[in-house]
Amino acid sequence: MIPVRGVKGARVAVLGLGRSGLAAARALIAGGAETLCWDDNPDACARAEAEGLTVRNLSRQDALDDLTALIVSPGIPHLYPKPNPIVAAAHAAGVPVDNDIGLFFRSFATEDWNRFDVAPRIVAVTGSNGKSTTSALIYHLIETAGRPAQLAGNIGRGVLDLEPALDGEVVVLELSSYQTELARSLTPDIAVFTNLTPDHLDRHGGMGGYFAAKRRLFAEGGPDRAIIGVDEAEGRFLAGQMSEGRGDDRVIRISSGQKLTGPGWQVFARKGFLSEYRKARQVGAIDLRGIKGLPGAHNHQNACAAYAVARALGMAPRVIEAGLQSFKGLPHRSQVIAEAGGVSYVNDSKATNVDSAVKALGAFSKIRWICGGLEKDGGLEALKGATGAVRRAYVIGREAAAFALQLDVEAEICITMEEAVARAVKDAEPGDTVLLAPAAASFDQYDSFEARGADFEAEVRRRLG
Repeated sequence: MIPVRGVKGARVAVLGLGRSGLAAARALIAGGAETLCWDDNPDACARAEAEGLTVRNLSRQDALDDLTALIVSPGIPHLYPKPNPIVAAAHAAGVPVDNDIGLFFRSFATEDWNRFDVAPRIVAVTGSNGKSTTSALIYHLIETAGRPAQLAGNIGRGVLDLEPALDGEVVVLELSSYQTELARSLTPDIAVFTNLTPDHLDRHGGMGGYFAAKRRLFAEGGPDRAIIGVDEAEGRFLAGQMSEGRGDDRVIRISSGQKLTGPGWQVFARKGFLSEYRKARQVGAIDLRGIKGLPGAHNHQNACAAYAVARALGMAPRVIEAGLQSFKGLPHRSQVIAEAGGVSYVNDSKATNVDSAVKALGAFSKIRWICGGLEKDGGLEALKGATGAVRRAYVIGREAAAFALQLDVEAEICITMEEAVARAVKDAEPGDTVLLAPAAASFDQYDSFEARGADFEAEVRRRLG
């Protein structure tokens, strides 16, 4: 646990008692704060009380009196589409609003660091797609190089559940826009921006607000090194803002699909080969094509980002290459779960938006595509032209018929995962890939994308015996 610093004797409230909220409450208490907890879900409040936490209804008229701060869990809106009433009351009363990420950044460094030979480093990863794989890959590279590391944030455990830093340790944080938009302190040593595509637009009041939430990690944090994907206009803009000139190697530009040139520091992947250039000279290269844990151009972009972080941490290219080769991938993210009769079965349930599904579709050939779910803002127009490798689509979800009508490939309306897997397995021929890449959220039928992916895996294993 990371005790929160600077709160001894303060009265602090925590709104939202999921994983991050409970961790924040414990860390505040460890830091000496009088901590009040609340959640609209009675079961969450009951669990907090059973743990010995003080539960107080923060919607009461006097509940915010004498508060030093309100700590808000990521899923609770504080501005768009409209603020939670308790957050709005805190704003009206002048109570500072923060989250666990802000508490972490102001509390992680301690006086013990003065005795370390090598100061701990924090790597923070944000972006629309690839955050989890990139974060896990960075963590894997550091661990396989024999250095101490921890992984937290939007992946793994809550940031305040981390252990106090060791000498030379690297902490890798995956940070969503929900986390970066509110944190009052953001001071990573290395910040990574993978890419930007439309997502969570209602929460951020549009694309500009969404980008602004991601940009805060760089603008507010002032990282020593910024690693930025420049395949979209927003990334190129951000790289330009962070750089003092073309040769400024505090910014490492990364790309999947285009060669980057110039006097600065670039890492890019083309046709399956990763290249590193510094001062217009190639200084490293890795063949990514045979790495099963990183299939497709989108994963090659993740590899570029992780490689750049590792190089910024002083790791040699050959050490990084060995780590890339041993990476197994993450569950529900282009994860090969079975191979039988010449057919591969791939779980990419994390492809919850159109852009991530397009990238998954580009990673394989001869695809039996399981898709559908709760459609997000923007529709499915961007899928058109990206389905050339799809032999047939098998559409799930409560609105499967409406979803199927928007596709430009032959589609069967299956509704359930059971039916979709049964038909795809029956139709599949040697050389095919049965791919779950929904291009939609899971909440019409499942509690999470993880539950959807687990159902896919269970049905595949049941059919294959």
